[in-house]
Amino acid sequence: MNNPLKKYFGPSTLVAAAFIGPGTVTVCTLAGVRSGYMLLWALVFSIIATITLQEMTGRLGIVTRKGFGEAIREQLGHPLLRIAGVLLVMSAIVIGNIAYEGGNISGAVLGWEEFFVGLDVTINGFTLKLTSVLIGAVAFLLLFSGNFKRIVKVMTILVGIMSIVFVTTAVVIDPDITAILKGMFIPQASADEFLTVIALIGTTVVPYNLFLHASTVQERYSSFTQLSDMRIENAVGIVLGGLISICVVITSAAAANGSLDEVKSAADMARQLEPLLGSWAKTFMGIGLFAAGITSAVTAPLAAAYATKGLLGWKGDLKETKFRIVWMVVLFTGVVFSAVSYNPVKLIEFAQVANGITLPVIAIFLLYIMNKPLLLGSNRNNLHQNVLGVFVILVALLVGFRSLNSVLNIL
Repeated sequence: MNNPLKKYFGPSTLVAAAFIGPGTVTVCTLAGVRSGYMLLWALVFSIIATITLQEMTGRLGIVTRKGFGEAIREQLGHPLLRIAGVLLVMSAIVIGNIAYEGGNISGAVLGWEEFFVGLDVTINGFTLKLTSVLIGAVAFLLLFSGNFKRIVKVMTILVGIMSIVFVTTAVVIDPDITAILKGMFIPQASADEFLTVIALIGTTVVPYNLFLHASTVQERYSSFTQLSDMRIENAVGIVLGGLISICVVITSAAAANGSLDEVKSAADMARQLEPLLGSWAKTFMGIGLFAAGITSAVTAPLAAAYATKGLLGWKGDLKETKFRIVWMVVLFTGVVFSAVSYNPVKLIEFAQVANGITLPVIAIFLLYIMNKPLLLGSNRNNLHQNVLGVFVILVALLVGFRSLNSVLNIL
């Protein structure tokens, strides 16, 4: 018997699982604490932008049967331009994912420790978090199986858990509905809040997801006649992920209630929720953080491997040795950084540099490729899709510049 809900969950669920990580939970928490519901419009824009870009990469993958990395490599005709483009994109994606991976695993560890004792070992005053190794092992086994359907199924379950946790919490906390609607549809932000806007957009519109989606849709859809199915599934997955982010902002805004001193992170938010949810507060946040951490800990290495495979022209499937080596390097490095308690904030700050450089460049590559009639024929971009794409690129350029500026203090 076929599951009627199956068509709504697939490759785009992996995209949602990838961008809803511990970093997203923390960024959305701080946005709610600092600005209340005022910046929800940034997440609404991010959802629209992500649906727009992911639809393009999904269409590219289904129609051409090529990954995004492969399309970039083939469409850059001049050898020097091809080498420069491939090196820029690959280094930013792989190195950026390594940086994020430490934060992903650390977030899952934080959620784990809400329920169980941390598996720490101290040797000569040096503490090693074995919980990080355990979570890394779970991610390793899932990726090593090379079973795409199993990976999607597990990620769908975890995204579903996150949805239930964060949506339920947002409803129980009894937020101000009028203020929420105003924040979602009336864009406003002070000069001090602009970097928070950039963070909300940057944590949702993630460059490596474009590579992940173009490759994974080929596992699900076999013909361009299924483009409408892909678009429906794409919208469902991205909206679901965006709804989780929105609910985190709503919950933290209502929990902080105008206080900037009591809630500084997602872990602090659990304590702030205790008067409303009692002993369930830590349980809710623990489950949410664990699910967010482990989904991103699986999808980040997978995306890096897909990007590298396409950019370098490798053949084979998820069980190919070279493909496995890439995701193993990303996963192993993330486990090491997390296990030795290296500050994940510094890792994510470094990844912001990669994200700032890569997002507008990749978005421009994508729009260029999606207008190639010899590649896509009648399935190339129409005027409406190009207008949306240009708008997203302009914002991506702004995001890229401000991200670099915030990290490097250029101006």
